[in-house]
Amino acid sequence: MRWHHYILIITVCLASVTELFGQKEIPQNLPKFDQKLVHFGFQLGLSSNGFAIEPDLAQDDSLISIGVGRQPGFIIHVVSELHMGPYFGLRFTPGIAFAARDLTYGYVNDPNPKIRTIESTFLDIPLYLKYRSARVNNFAQYIFAGFNYSIDLASQEFVDNQLDERGEFLVKLSRENYMAEIGVGFDFFLEYFKFSPELRFSYGLNNIIVKDNTIYSNPVEALNSRIFVLSFNFEG
Repeated sequence: MRWHHYILIITVCLASVTELFGQKEIPQNLPKFDQKLVHFGFQLGLSSNGFAIEPDLAQDDSLISIGVGRQPGFIIHVVSELHMGPYFGLRFTPGIAFAARDLTYGYVNDPNPKIRTIESTFLDIPLYLKYRSARVNNFAQYIFAGFNYSIDLASQEFVDNQLDERGEFLVKLSRENYMAEIGVGFDFFLEYFKFSPELRFSYGLNNIIVKDNTIYSNPVEALNSRIFVLSFNFEG
């Protein structure tokens, strides 16, 4: 089952729970939550990290394919939100994200493709505009969209590309990543804090492959980040 199938299943389940519990009047938790100008919290999440690739196989006559492999990751973010009325908010959620992604190179007469795993540690600096539905009892739904400027702290963009211990060159990625992001979430107002499961998709805007004239970078015309995140927000 592909990642987007899991996203669809989780979204349907959460929407069903919201509909079920929103039908009957119950006492409100955190009744003054929306009266705050600013509130804070933290975010923990799991990610699925991959690429969109534009190969140029003409650069290497022995190369027959380049594939992309997804790897799981983990995020830790701080949440801050400026309330802009009953329905809109401006969210700033900086933090750290740990990720890895694979590029698989298939060659003629070689049954074992070469897999290059690229590990990244991102410093994320995202800003979103959020729209939330009217609160029904202790539940609400929201959508958001925005921009994420991400710095790869593990990038080897400026490192001399020398052979590693396996006699292979590095696949170097740009230190800076610019991403448009969109997501959906569900607010559950509990007794002491607000719990919000959230799904987010990140669409890389800039080409992050570093063309340094190696057998792994030359056949890649363009490489852009594609990231899915399932996160859990705890806000007070």
